Amino acid sequence: MMSRLLIDLSWASSRLEGNTYTRLDTQNLLEFGQRAEGRDARETQMILNHKAAIELLVSESEMMGLNRSTLLGIHAALSENLLNDPADEGRLRERPVSITGTSYIPTAIPQVIQECFDHILACAGRINDPFEQAFFLMVQIPYLQPFTDVNKRTSRLAANIPLIRENLCPLSFVDVPEDAYTEGTLAVYEQKRIELLRDLLVFAYERSSAQYRITRESLGQPDPVRLRYRNELAAVVTQTVRSGEPPSEILLRARGSGIGIPEADSGAFARTALRVLLGLNEGSASRYGLRPSEFTAWRGLHGPGSAPTEPER
Repeated sequence: MMSRLLIDLSWASSRLEGNTYTRLDTQNLLEFGQRAEGRDARETQMILNHKAAIELLVSESEMMGLNRSTLLGIHAALSENLLNDPADEGRLRERPVSITGTSYIPTAIPQVIQECFDHILACAGRINDPFEQAFFLMVQIPYLQPFTDVNKRTSRLAANIPLIRENLCPLSFVDVPEDAYTEGTLAVYEQKRIELLRDLLVFAYERSSAQYRITRESLGQPDPVRLRYRNELAAVVTQTVRSGEPPSEILLRARGSGIGIPEADSGAFARTALRVLLGLNEGSASRYGLRPSEFTAWRGLHGPGSAPTEPER
């Protein structure tokens, strides 16, 4: 899940800023360090900065809150090596800025910026619903423009703080059209209208939830018996194969009891051991310290086409 989030959010959020990296380019960069040919160095830096900021969000999620330190840290990670003045990385702005494509001019008074920034965070902290918190940050941070640049990127990652803290699906912005996001943001700047951005957030979250649900389901859930009795299962599987005996639930239950498996868990242990043995192959056999010749000999006796190995009832 973490790897998927790193790639999706780094790529999608950067794409909303005009970055031309493809998702595959992003994956190759983040997983293998391969920079895409023909891309501007700033685009590569933007992707890498997203990775650093997302890792910060996830690793520090239990301690992170909607406070100045957290937001400044996210901005510092996202803006590294991208601003004309390195001192502006993770610092509230102290000079005027203009926004391309709009006549809206945010306040340029440093004291007002500081006060409004703290007020935004205080208001966000009083919101109980994590989705409302996320939307509030996506609207208010770009509108204030508290940093010299990288404001929208900061708002998108900050919107994930309440979601991650509540163990909800993160917001990756995959499939969000760049023009729709721009129109929604401009509506906030010029008309103080939030409907477009609100609808976009709903769409984005539905898409993210659907994708991560598929990912989670494909990964499956760990078998608690295999997790609790990992060493004991390995011992039983190895002994059964080396003895040349058939995979029998009665045999496995007895072997489990012989190495201390509680009676309450003996049935589940035996069934799990049986599934492991029936699914054993040349690759997984090495996990149990079995030589290829040992596995081949046992499989020849009890593999496909041999006597049935249905569990006894």
